[in-house]
Amino acid sequence: MIIATTIAEVRAQVREWKQAGLTVGLVPTMGYLHEGHAKLIDQAISMCQRVVVSTFVNPTQFAPNEDLDSYPRDFDRDCALLRAHGCSMVFYPLVSEMYEPDAATYVEILSEMPKQLCGKTRPTHFRGVCTVVSKLFNIVTPDKAFFGQKDAQQLAIIRRMVRDMSYNIEIVGCPIVREEDGLAKSSRNTYLNTEERQAALILSKSIFLGQKLVAEGETNANKIIDAIVTNICTEPLARIDYVAVVDGITMMPVKKITDNVLVAMAVYIGKTRLIDNFIVEG
Repeated sequence: MIIATTIAEVRAQVREWKQAGLTVGLVPTMGYLHEGHAKLIDQAISMCQRVVVSTFVNPTQFAPNEDLDSYPRDFDRDCALLRAHGCSMVFYPLVSEMYEPDAATYVEILSEMPKQLCGKTRPTHFRGVCTVVSKLFNIVTPDKAFFGQKDAQQLAIIRRMVRDMSYNIEIVGCPIVREEDGLAKSSRNTYLNTEERQAALILSKSIFLGQKLVAEGETNANKIIDAIVTNICTEPLARIDYVAVVDGITMMPVKKITDNVLVAMAVYIGKTRLIDNFIVEG
Protein backbone atom coordinates (compact mmCIF):
# COMPACT_ATOMS: atom_id res chain seq x y z
CA MET A 1 0.00 0.00 0.00
CA ILE A 2 1.30 3.43 -0.97
CA ILE A 3 1.29 6.09 1.77
CA ALA A 4 1.01 9.54 0.16
CA THR A 5 1.19 12.76 2.15
CA THR A 6 1.25 15.28 -0.69
CA ILE A 7 -1.14 16.21 -3.46
CA ALA A 8 1.65 15.83 -6.01
CA GLU A 9 2.27 12.20 -4.97
CA VAL A 10 -1.41 11.32 -5.32
CA ARG A 11 -1.75 12.99 -8.70
CA ALA A 12 1.37 11.30 -10.08
CA GLN A 13 0.25 7.84 -8.98
CA VAL A 14 -3.33 8.24 -10.20
CA ARG A 15 -2.03 9.52 -13.53
CA GLU A 16 0.07 6.37 -13.87
CA TRP A 17 -2.91 4.16 -13.06
CA LYS A 18 -5.17 5.93 -15.52
CA GLN A 19 -2.57 5.77 -18.27
CA ALA A 20 -2.62 2.00 -17.72
CA GLY A 21 -6.41 2.04 -18.19
CA LEU A 22 -7.25 1.27 -14.56
CA THR A 23 -10.41 2.51 -12.81
CA VAL A 24 -9.93 4.44 -9.58
CA GLY A 25 -12.20 4.56 -6.54
CA LEU A 26 -12.07 7.05 -3.66
CA VAL A 27 -13.21 6.53 -0.07
CA PRO A 28 -12.98 9.85 1.83
CA THR A 29 -12.67 9.42 5.61
CA MET A 30 -11.53 11.31 8.68
CA GLY A 31 -9.58 8.30 9.90
CA TYR A 32 -9.99 6.24 13.05
CA LEU A 33 -11.41 3.60 10.77
CA HIS A 34 -13.97 0.99 11.83
CA GLU A 35 -15.95 -1.79 10.20
CA GLY A 36 -18.26 0.72 8.52
CA HIS A 37 -15.27 2.19 6.69
CA ALA A 38 -14.03 -1.32 5.92
CA LYS A 39 -17.32 -2.10 4.16
CA LEU A 40 -16.92 1.06 2.05
CA ILE A 41 -13.41 -0.02 1.09
CA ASP A 42 -14.58 -3.55 0.27
CA GLN A 43 -17.33 -2.11 -1.94
CA ALA A 44 -14.84 0.18 -3.67
CA ILE A 45 -12.44 -2.70 -4.32
CA SER A 46 -15.27 -4.79 -5.78
CA MET A 47 -16.07 -2.02 -8.29
CA CYS A 48 -12.66 -0.43 -9.00
CA GLN A 49 -9.20 -1.69 -9.93
CA ARG A 50 -7.39 0.76 -7.63
CA VAL A 51 -8.73 2.34 -4.43
CA VAL A 52 -7.54 5.50 -2.69
CA VAL A 53 -8.62 6.14 0.92
CA SER A 54 -8.12 9.62 2.35
CA THR A 55 -7.70 9.97 6.11
CA PHE A 56 -7.95 13.65 6.94
CA VAL A 57 -9.67 15.31 9.88
CA ASN A 58 -11.04 18.28 7.99
CA PRO A 59 -11.03 21.46 10.11
CA THR A 60 -13.43 23.42 7.89
CA GLN A 61 -16.38 21.18 8.82
CA PHE A 62 -15.98 21.76 12.56
CA ALA A 63 -17.42 24.78 14.36
CA PRO A 64 -15.25 26.45 17.06
CA ASN A 65 -17.14 24.66 19.87
CA GLU A 66 -16.96 21.18 18.31
CA ASP A 67 -14.58 18.26 18.77
CA LEU A 68 -11.85 18.96 16.20
CA ASP A 69 -8.99 18.68 18.69
CA SER A 70 -10.38 15.63 20.48
CA TYR A 71 -11.54 13.74 17.37
CA PRO A 72 -9.92 10.27 17.61
CA ARG A 73 -6.81 9.68 15.51
CA ASP A 74 -4.62 6.58 15.08
CA PHE A 75 -2.89 6.41 11.71
CA ASP A 76 -0.95 3.21 12.38
CA ARG A 77 -4.20 1.44 13.31
CA ASP A 78 -5.84 2.85 10.18
CA CYS A 79 -3.01 1.57 7.98
CA ALA A 80 -3.33 -1.94 9.41
CA LEU A 81 -7.04 -2.00 8.51
CA LEU A 82 -6.39 -0.53 5.06
CA ARG A 83 -3.71 -3.09 4.25
CA ALA A 84 -5.95 -5.91 5.46
CA HIS A 85 -8.70 -4.81 3.09
CA GLY A 86 -6.50 -4.26 0.03
CA CYS A 87 -6.35 -0.46 -0.19
CA SER A 88 -4.01 0.67 -2.98
CA MET A 89 -3.07 4.07 -1.57
CA VAL A 90 -3.83 6.10 1.54
CA PHE A 91 -3.73 9.89 1.30
CA TYR A 92 -2.72 11.30 4.68
CA PRO A 93 -2.11 15.04 4.28
CA LEU A 94 -1.37 17.73 6.83
CA VAL A 95 -3.84 20.61 7.09
CA SER A 96 -1.20 22.84 5.48
CA GLU A 97 -1.14 20.55 2.45
CA MET A 98 -4.90 20.82 1.96
CA TYR A 99 -5.42 24.49 2.83
CA GLU A 100 -3.21 27.49 2.15
CA PRO A 101 -2.89 29.88 5.14
CA ASP A 102 -4.92 32.52 3.28
CA ALA A 103 -7.40 30.12 1.66
CA ALA A 104 -10.66 31.97 1.00
CA THR A 105 -12.54 29.71 -1.45
CA TYR A 106 -15.35 27.41 -0.40
CA VAL A 107 -17.86 25.16 -2.15
CA GLU A 108 -21.37 25.64 -0.80
CA ILE A 109 -24.91 24.67 -1.77
CA LEU A 110 -27.03 27.82 -1.50
CA SER A 111 -30.42 26.22 -0.97
CA GLU A 112 -32.46 25.04 1.98
CA MET A 113 -31.01 21.55 1.64
CA PRO A 114 -27.93 21.97 3.90
CA LYS A 115 -29.99 23.96 6.43
CA GLN A 116 -32.11 20.95 7.36
CA LEU A 117 -31.37 18.20 9.91
CA CYS A 118 -27.72 18.50 11.02
CA GLY A 119 -27.43 21.89 9.33
CA LYS A 120 -29.83 23.49 11.81
CA THR A 121 -27.31 23.23 14.63
CA ARG A 122 -24.16 22.97 12.49
CA PRO A 123 -24.67 25.82 10.00
CA THR A 124 -21.15 25.78 8.48
CA HIS A 125 -20.67 22.01 8.52
CA PHE A 126 -21.75 21.15 4.99
CA ARG A 127 -19.81 24.05 3.48
CA GLY A 128 -16.71 22.41 4.95
CA VAL A 129 -17.77 18.97 3.74
CA CYS A 130 -18.45 20.15 0.19
CA THR A 131 -15.17 22.07 0.09
CA VAL A 132 -12.95 19.20 1.22
CA VAL A 133 -14.76 16.58 -0.88
CA SER A 134 -14.51 18.84 -3.92
CA LYS A 135 -10.77 19.22 -3.27
CA LEU A 136 -10.37 15.46 -2.94
CA PHE A 137 -12.26 14.95 -6.19
CA ASN A 138 -9.90 17.39 -7.91
CA ILE A 139 -6.81 15.74 -6.41
CA VAL A 140 -7.74 12.07 -6.94
CA THR A 141 -10.01 12.41 -10.02
CA PRO A 142 -11.76 9.12 -9.17
CA ASP A 143 -14.19 7.28 -11.40
CA LYS A 144 -16.33 6.40 -8.37
CA ALA A 145 -16.53 7.71 -4.80
CA PHE A 146 -18.01 5.80 -1.85
CA PHE A 147 -19.94 7.24 1.11
CA GLY A 148 -21.92 5.68 3.96
CA GLN A 149 -25.69 5.94 4.30
CA LYS A 150 -25.31 6.71 8.02
CA ASP A 151 -24.41 10.24 6.95
CA ALA A 152 -27.53 10.41 4.77
CA GLN A 153 -27.70 14.20 4.53
CA GLN A 154 -24.03 14.38 3.59
CA LEU A 155 -24.56 11.73 0.90
CA ALA A 156 -27.52 13.62 -0.58
CA ILE A 157 -25.61 16.92 -0.53
CA ILE A 158 -22.56 15.41 -2.23
CA ARG A 159 -24.79 13.93 -4.91
CA ARG A 160 -26.30 17.36 -5.49
CA MET A 161 -22.85 18.98 -5.62
CA VAL A 162 -21.65 16.41 -8.15
CA ARG A 163 -24.71 17.07 -10.31
CA ASP A 164 -24.49 20.85 -10.06
CA MET A 165 -20.71 20.99 -10.63
CA SER A 166 -20.77 18.41 -13.47
CA TYR A 167 -18.23 16.10 -11.86
CA ASN A 168 -17.79 12.96 -13.96
CA ILE A 169 -17.86 10.79 -10.83
CA GLU A 170 -20.33 8.10 -9.80
CA ILE A 171 -21.37 8.44 -6.16
CA VAL A 172 -21.99 5.08 -4.50
CA GLY A 173 -23.92 4.97 -1.23
CA CYS A 174 -23.30 2.03 1.09
CA PRO A 175 -25.60 0.69 3.86
CA ILE A 176 -25.23 1.50 7.55
CA VAL A 177 -23.01 -0.97 9.41
CA ARG A 178 -24.12 -1.77 12.97
CA GLU A 179 -22.65 -3.37 16.05
CA GLU A 180 -24.16 -6.70 17.07
CA ASP A 181 -26.46 -4.89 19.50
CA GLY A 182 -27.68 -2.48 16.81
CA LEU A 183 -25.67 0.69 17.44
CA ALA A 184 -24.54 2.29 14.20
CA LYS A 185 -20.75 2.18 13.92
CA SER A 186 -19.12 5.58 14.36
CA SER A 187 -15.68 6.88 15.28
CA ARG A 188 -17.43 8.97 17.96
CA ASN A 189 -18.65 5.82 19.73
CA THR A 190 -15.21 5.78 21.38
CA TYR A 191 -16.26 8.87 23.39
CA LEU A 192 -18.92 6.86 25.24
CA ASN A 193 -18.29 5.40 28.69
CA THR A 194 -19.86 2.08 29.66
CA GLU A 195 -23.14 3.59 30.86
CA GLU A 196 -23.41 5.91 27.85
CA ARG A 197 -22.61 3.07 25.44
CA GLN A 198 -25.60 1.15 26.77
CA ALA A 199 -27.79 4.27 26.68
CA ALA A 200 -26.80 4.90 23.05
CA LEU A 201 -28.79 1.83 22.02
CA ILE A 202 -31.89 4.02 22.26
CA LEU A 203 -31.02 5.38 18.81
CA SER A 204 -31.11 2.06 17.00
CA LYS A 205 -34.07 0.87 19.07
CA SER A 206 -35.97 3.97 17.97
CA ILE A 207 -34.93 3.46 14.36
CA PHE A 208 -36.19 -0.14 14.49
CA LEU A 209 -39.44 1.12 16.04
CA GLY A 210 -39.90 3.57 13.18
CA GLN A 211 -39.21 0.84 10.62
CA LYS A 212 -41.76 -1.43 12.32
CA LEU A 213 -44.46 1.27 12.24
CA VAL A 214 -43.81 1.93 8.55
CA ALA A 215 -43.89 -1.82 7.80
CA GLU A 216 -47.24 -2.01 9.59
CA GLY A 217 -48.63 0.64 7.25
CA GLU A 218 -48.25 3.92 9.15
CA THR A 219 -47.91 6.77 6.62
CA ASN A 220 -48.35 9.84 8.86
CA ALA A 221 -44.89 11.38 9.31
CA ASN A 222 -45.85 13.19 12.51
CA LYS A 223 -47.01 9.96 14.12
CA ILE A 224 -43.69 8.33 13.26
CA ILE A 225 -41.81 11.30 14.73
CA ASP A 226 -43.95 11.32 17.89
CA ALA A 227 -43.42 7.60 18.47
CA ILE A 228 -39.65 7.89 18.01
CA VAL A 229 -39.40 10.97 20.25
CA THR A 230 -41.45 9.27 22.97
CA ASN A 231 -39.19 6.23 22.81
CA ILE A 232 -35.96 8.26 22.97
CA CYS A 233 -37.28 10.18 25.98
CA THR A 234 -37.41 6.94 27.97
CA GLU A 235 -33.59 7.10 28.14
CA PRO A 236 -32.45 9.59 30.82
CA LEU A 237 -29.02 10.14 29.25
CA ALA A 238 -30.47 11.02 25.84
CA ARG A 239 -31.06 14.58 24.64
CA ILE A 240 -32.67 15.01 21.22
CA ASP A 241 -31.13 17.34 18.65
CA TYR A 242 -33.70 16.43 16.00
CA VAL A 243 -36.00 13.69 14.78
CA ALA A 244 -37.27 14.36 11.26
CA VAL A 245 -38.97 12.80 8.25
CA VAL A 246 -37.75 14.31 4.99
CA ASP A 247 -37.57 13.73 1.27
CA GLY A 248 -34.53 11.51 0.68
CA ILE A 249 -33.24 13.67 -2.17
CA THR A 250 -34.05 17.25 -1.19
CA MET A 251 -33.92 16.82 2.61
CA MET A 252 -37.08 18.92 2.94
CA PRO A 253 -39.76 17.89 5.48
CA VAL A 254 -42.64 15.73 4.31
CA LYS A 255 -45.98 14.92 5.94
CA LYS A 256 -46.57 11.52 4.40
CA ILE A 257 -44.41 8.41 4.27
CA THR A 258 -43.75 7.41 0.65
CA ASP A 259 -40.89 5.79 -1.23
CA ASN A 260 -37.46 7.41 -0.80
CA VAL A 261 -38.37 9.16 2.44
CA LEU A 262 -35.61 9.50 5.03
CA VAL A 263 -36.34 9.14 8.74
CA ALA A 264 -33.35 10.63 10.56
CA MET A 265 -32.26 11.59 14.06
CA ALA A 266 -29.42 13.19 15.97
CA VAL A 267 -29.26 12.53 19.70
CA TYR A 268 -26.79 13.52 22.38
CA ILE A 269 -25.78 10.77 24.77
CA GLY A 270 -24.03 12.74 27.46
CA LYS A 271 -21.80 15.10 25.48
CA THR A 272 -21.55 12.83 22.43
CA ARG A 273 -23.72 13.59 19.41
CA LEU A 274 -24.75 10.49 17.46
CA ILE A 275 -26.83 10.10 14.30
CA ASP A 276 -28.89 7.30 12.80
CA ASN A 277 -31.53 6.90 10.09
CA PHE A 278 -33.42 4.65 7.75
CA ILE A 279 -34.80 5.10 4.25
CA VAL A 280 -38.27 3.97 3.20
CA GLU A 281 -37.82 2.04 -0.02
CA GLY A 282 -40.45 0.80 -2.40
